[in-house]
Amino acid sequence: MKFRDILLALCAPLLLGFGFAIAKPAMQQFPPFLLMGLRFTITALILIWWFPIPKKILKDLFIVSLIGGTLSYGLVYHGLNNVDASSSILLVHAEVPFGVIIAYFLYKEKPSLRNIIGMIIAFVGLFILLGSPNLEGRLIGVLLLLFGAFTWSLGMIMARPLSKKIGGFAVTAWIALFCGPMLLMGSFIFDGNTINYLLSADLKGWLTVGFLGIIMQPLAYGTWYQVMGRNPVDKVMPVMLLLPLTGLSTAIFLLGEEPTKQVFIGGAIILLGIGMILFTKERNK
Repeated sequence: MKFRDILLALCAPLLLGFGFAIAKPAMQQFPPFLLMGLRFTITALILIWWFPIPKKILKDLFIVSLIGGTLSYGLVYHGLNNVDASSSILLVHAEVPFGVIIAYFLYKEKPSLRNIIGMIIAFVGLFILLGSPNLEGRLIGVLLLLFGAFTWSLGMIMARPLSKKIGGFAVTAWIALFCGPMLLMGSFIFDGNTINYLLSADLKGWLTVGFLGIIMQPLAYGTWYQVMGRNPVDKVMPVMLLLPLTGLSTAIFLLGEEPTKQVFIGGAIILLGIGMILFTKERNK
């Protein structure tokens, strides 16, 4: 994996972790489906004018947005209602091994032993960072989160050949165009009082939504799809295990949250595992 692609891949967890941390106040004003719907819609309105309509793969882009976007987020948000936050993060990050497994069956990409060990080490660090999960009596929530993680991974893997054809930012634009209206419709169905939420939000809430849609979503996913399109999945997907660490780091430095020894120990182990994966020589083909 080229150093340029390593830097681009790191943009996703860095921007997403930062965005999720500063989005906490906005989440008190915008319920999940509405916040996501606004985020995707703004991204689409920003990007869509720069790319021609990909008529030959428009159906494929819609399927990817339905599976990896709308369905995935819907499952995760419903699962969050039944599982505590730390356990949810652990379960959602099953997207990493799911992605590697899906790539093996769809594209015959066999992960290297070193990368598998790196993923295991990173998951150990994630476990230390977040603490022991409490899943007793929460089977429905666990299944929803795992299926949400699986559909997100499936969407990512399905988007790879599309990214190779039209580029990562174009894929981001068209997926956002499809996902935005579907998630806004979900808001009217599941959130309730959607219009009231929109009218009662303050300037700080709207500025946060603007950041998520104008900066975070286009840059994070545009670079992510770009890197996914030209590198093995087992090299790229594990980078997402950095997301909880970047989110906690943002909360510590910007929001004044107190760091714990688990943050330092777990974070160091996560970095070790991801480093094993990223900083290795390319396999002979």
